[in-house]
Amino acid sequence: MPSFPDSVTAIESMWVMVAAILVFFMQAGFLLLEIGFSRMKNAGTIVPKVIANLSIASLGYWAVGFALAFGGSGWFAGTHGTFLNTSNNALFPAIAFSHATVASKWFFEFVFCAVSLAIVWGTTLERIKFGAYLIYAVIFSTLIYPIVSHWIFGGGWLAHNIGMQDFAGSTVVHLIGATGAFAALLLLGPRQGKYGRDGKPNVIPGHSMPFVGLAVLILWFGWFGFNPGSTLGAIGGRFAEVAIVTNIAAAAGVLGAMLTIYLITRTFDIGMTGNGAIAALVAITAPSGYVNYWAAPIIGFIAGVIVVLCVIAIDKKLDDPVGALSAHGVAGVWGTLSCGIFTAPHLAKLNGVGHAGLVYTGSFHQLGAQALGVTAAFVSVFGVSFLVFFVIKATYGLRVKPEEERYGLDLVEHGMWGYPEQFMPVPGSEYHPPAPPAQRPRPRPVPIGLGQEA
Repeated sequence: MPSFPDSVTAIESMWVMVAAILVFFMQAGFLLLEIGFSRMKNAGTIVPKVIANLSIASLGYWAVGFALAFGGSGWFAGTHGTFLNTSNNALFPAIAFSHATVASKWFFEFVFCAVSLAIVWGTTLERIKFGAYLIYAVIFSTLIYPIVSHWIFGGGWLAHNIGMQDFAGSTVVHLIGATGAFAALLLLGPRQGKYGRDGKPNVIPGHSMPFVGLAVLILWFGWFGFNPGSTLGAIGGRFAEVAIVTNIAAAAGVLGAMLTIYLITRTFDIGMTGNGAIAALVAITAPSGYVNYWAAPIIGFIAGVIVVLCVIAIDKKLDDPVGALSAHGVAGVWGTLSCGIFTAPHLAKLNGVGHAGLVYTGSFHQLGAQALGVTAAFVSVFGVSFLVFFVIKATYGLRVKPEEERYGLDLVEHGMWGYPEQFMPVPGSEYHPPAPPAQRPRPRPVPIGLGQEA
């Protein structure tokens, strides 16, 4: 029989790996979400983009990202652990409380980096050069995400000196990704035809709302690894409490978004309904390990309202096809700030970071710490990302040519269509109804006028 410590390590490592695999599967959700919100001529390019970014993040985070994020307790960045060259838990003090192996914790932290990188590209659909994805992915996974995540997750200055709370990444994962997206969008500009001569936005609908719905459900499913997995342990069952907080917040976000869009348009918009769930999940990510059950629906409902109002407002000036700036950016800010309002005293003590929120203490201290953390993360990521995208634009180029945008990125960037039969019929492939089986009469045409139109 193994010793008790070995058993604990095995149990904790197993849960951390299961949670990480759930988060890994969220890549499929991002893929389908972006495909669904794209037009058919640009649907195929999403596939290699998601797979290539995931691959680059894998290698970059293994090489230096994890070391900068968790290797040591420096105020700015980690100092050791490149290429995962050690299995000594003590060398990664911010996550040493967990008995899981270093390898399992690396995998869990890596999928967070990959999710944050995936968030960047939702604003850039249908007009960005494919190579720009690859260049930025290298810098993001090796420098931008690891350093800023160290400040909050890795025991850096925002957590250690300021007491900023972010249990699972409303700021670390979602706001960082949305901030990179914002920097890219400012330099990229809108899609052709998005704004009329009067400056008013035109609707450019995506081609598959069923894909969007499936994507939302996959992301919701993956979030049960995202937030509960951030406990980095299974013993004690705390992860189940975090899962409940996560789920009821998401449910409230759906209802908040549906109600808000109905009051504005008198319709239950499909895209807004899905974004209500995502925004609420983003918002509850930071406080999921800090708040009691009753606060979760409030946080989620407000996020659902915010995402609808912000999507409509942002769309007037910025072309964000999937609503990432609202669902991941603004909702990420709200979720991080909500810790300063709703954090329970016993959970702040348990996590060992920061203090109880406004409703318990009557003090704005923790809310101020949260606001400072959000500001520091946004300013840093935006400044570096804008510089990177500016250099890409000035050298390699950021946007495809106007005529290439009209053809569609599937063809000009990859030499093939995502839906080839819609655009490139092959001789002999035209559809013909099959012949009826032998000994059976052919169906008679139904006369016009029996519920049909000519």
